[in-house]
Amino acid sequence: MIKYTSKINKIRTFALSLVFIGIIIMYAGLYFRSHFILMSLFMLIGFLATLASAGVYFWIGMISTNAVQVVCPNCNKITKVLGRADACMSCNQPLTLDKNLEGLEFDEKYNSRRAMKQASKK
Repeated sequence: MIKYTSKINKIRTFALSLVFIGIIIMYAGLYFRSHFILMSLFMLIGFLATLASAGVYFWIGMISTNAVQVVCPNCNKITKVLGRADACMSCNQPLTLDKNLEGLEFDEKYNSRRAMKQASKK
């Protein structure tokens, strides 16, 4: 069985990985203490990755406020749906708000217009 994850959780995971990547890069800079320029470069790149993480968290927070809240039919918890096809944030149940997608095999490509045109032709 294919496991789906919600778009909001995917973006949050990416932002969290940016934090850890930034910290690892800054930590790697400590190995170059004798080379001030190289150490400063590693520290700067790590700091920028961590700063980018804050930007991604802010961005997904703003997107999350506009997401449609629905009750998942599988776990009965309130979840947020972005786009035409998404997954429950708790149980990863595929969800859609588009009546044209009901009964079709779940595919995250349904959020693009090209895939919707192909699905309507079938």
